[in-house]
Amino acid sequence: MTRAVFFGTPEIAVPALEALAATMEVVGVVCQPDRPAGRGLELRAPAVKARALALGLKVTQPEKVRTDEFAAWLRERAADVAVVMAYGRILPEQVLSAPRRGCINLHASLLPKHRGAAPITWAIVRGDRETGIALMQMDEGCDTGPVYTTRAISIGADETAGELAARLALLGAVVVREDLPRALAGELRLVPQDEAAATKAPLLEKADGTVRWEEDALRVHDRVRGMTPWPGAHTTLRGKRFKLLATRVASADVHEGEPGTVLAIEDRAARIACGRGAVWLLRGQAEGKRALDAHELASGRAIAVGTRFADEPA
Repeated sequence: MTRAVFFGTPEIAVPALEALAATMEVVGVVCQPDRPAGRGLELRAPAVKARALALGLKVTQPEKVRTDEFAAWLRERAADVAVVMAYGRILPEQVLSAPRRGCINLHASLLPKHRGAAPITWAIVRGDRETGIALMQMDEGCDTGPVYTTRAISIGADETAGELAARLALLGAVVVREDLPRALAGELRLVPQDEAAATKAPLLEKADGTVRWEEDALRVHDRVRGMTPWPGAHTTLRGKRFKLLATRVASADVHEGEPGTVLAIEDRAARIACGRGAVWLLRGQAEGKRALDAHELASGRAIAVGTRFADEPA
């Protein structure tokens, strides 16, 4: 049976780990270290670690992968291949070359589009209508290696990054079960990526969630859903941060009013003008308050017709 090491950290990688454990001998699982989380900042194990331990697999969590010690640990596993999905670090040459067949990555985009740490979010924010999983042979670059195959899925018009990630996680498992064995058997040809078509999907920062009301309604809506659940889309209301938790496009082509202005409150939603068109705000959260549906915000007088949201604090 093929011996494999799995590299992965968050929830999106769990189905791929499960598929690998069902089809190959997993001789080690590599995750990032436990991190503080929640209001109490207690150490929390990553999702892949928790599942790996439940499957009875050996787990290691190196603080650094660019060490001779970690490279030696990996060589001791005598793995035929390392399978990587959302591990969170670029692997050095001594790690990439340790398994007999090197390291093969499941990247959550249709490479060469959206190379980098946040391909799911940027695919939505940039208005893509499809994305998928690319099975690629890793090199020392950031998602620059040649590709064995891709599997595409459509992106729903109102789908959030969290919802899309859940579907891509399941697609990753399909790739592990069906495409990875074919790659290892030499049945799939490696194709170099087209550098001219490459785009970047950089690590997310909280500022990326800032809604720009002067943009058209579709772009505003795409930013809200793309930044959900993290870092979250936000605007400013009376000088304080206001989170936009759910929106829908109301209109796309008509100039309806000053961008950021509440035009109407009806059908349990608030209609907000954009640079072109308008969006419905379905749910939001004022700073220091609990999340509420738009009609609850209106009944509590947090918003009203004529309320103006701003891009930045006053």
